[in-house]
Amino acid sequence: MKVITGDSETKVPVKSWCEAIDPLALRQALNLANHPAVAHHVALMPDCHVGYGMPIGGVIAVKDALIPNAVGVDIGCGMVAVETDLPVERFADLAERRALLALIKARIPVGEGHRHGSQQAWKGFERFLDEHGDAADLWPSLLDRQNLGSLGGGNHFIELQGSEEGFVWLMIHSGSRNLGQRVASLYHAEAQRLNAQHRVALPDADLAFLPADSKPGQRYWRDMTFALAYALENRRRMMAVCQEALAAQVGAVSFLREINIHHNYAALEPHFGRDFYVHRKGATRARADEVGIIPGSMGTPSYIVRGRGNPESFMSCSHGAGRALGRAEANRRLTVDACNRAMAGIAFDHWGQSQSKWGKRRSGGTSPFDLSEAPQAYKDIEAVIEAERDLVEPTVKLRPLAVLKG
Repeated sequence: MKVITGDSETKVPVKSWCEAIDPLALRQALNLANHPAVAHHVALMPDCHVGYGMPIGGVIAVKDALIPNAVGVDIGCGMVAVETDLPVERFADLAERRALLALIKARIPVGEGHRHGSQQAWKGFERFLDEHGDAADLWPSLLDRQNLGSLGGGNHFIELQGSEEGFVWLMIHSGSRNLGQRVASLYHAEAQRLNAQHRVALPDADLAFLPADSKPGQRYWRDMTFALAYALENRRRMMAVCQEALAAQVGAVSFLREINIHHNYAALEPHFGRDFYVHRKGATRARADEVGIIPGSMGTPSYIVRGRGNPESFMSCSHGAGRALGRAEANRRLTVDACNRAMAGIAFDHWGQSQSKWGKRRSGGTSPFDLSEAPQAYKDIEAVIEAERDLVEPTVKLRPLAVLKG
């Protein structure tokens, strides 16, 4: 662990598990260290990289306040993994893995802008409206009801994996879809307005905050909590479909345990003798003996881990490998041939098109394909795991067999 104190006016230190920190991510961390509501220290996980306002892979303890951009726009983004008793040898054939991906993709909308054609029933919608409907700032929309049980785009994925012990696992990375983005945008704007009204000096306007006991702060907490429940249900539904597809293809299979966790959220927790609103943006909670998931890239291993409860990280660990190349940079530097070689032996759909559904080029490269999610765009997962041995104990190593990207 490295301690970075910044300039003479830095309010709290920055403690980092990163071997090297991108200068922009470090500047964001130092901004947090000078934030009027941030306490004790800023913790940077080994997958840390530039985010919006706050670096992804960052954890902060906040006194009596909530910072919407320190949770992020994909509230409740996280992981779900299921262990099976199915031997990996059952999927030795690449064609079998591709067939499973096709079964899953036929039932789960995948990619940016893709959703179910009809509204999805969930008691959580009605419960939220019954409790808060009269005062709701963000009513659950038709889009929210259609998005429930869909993967989304970007770095979200569904994977078939094999453990070193020789058994099949299923893993999904997804979040709250458009709902979380709307919550984040609404309350970040409200925080900016409130901070300007009270002439609060901030190191960065993107780190505007809401007093936790204010009405806007209480509403953000309410809507963030709803987005977390939505994200959890979103992953649960997709995993149920994946389990049904796997059983339909192979016959008898037992599902032994399920792990379903967030890595973009705020929670009221005790640390260093008092309660703080701990904000984890791209970080996983890792209390003593708590089970977590740290995925690699689409072509590299993932890990099931057990937390060590290290207080210096606010009992947290990384949420993945973390980006080594920005999306535009990856598309400028990488080639399709090199990316295909990195995916040798793994069934995957295809590299996405660099044109969005609106016809605009997504990438900064000249290739018609979007290579921004290729394995080479991410940090070495083995180095990331090694850097946080004091935060977690790896218990299961998983290698990808088939990957469905958003």
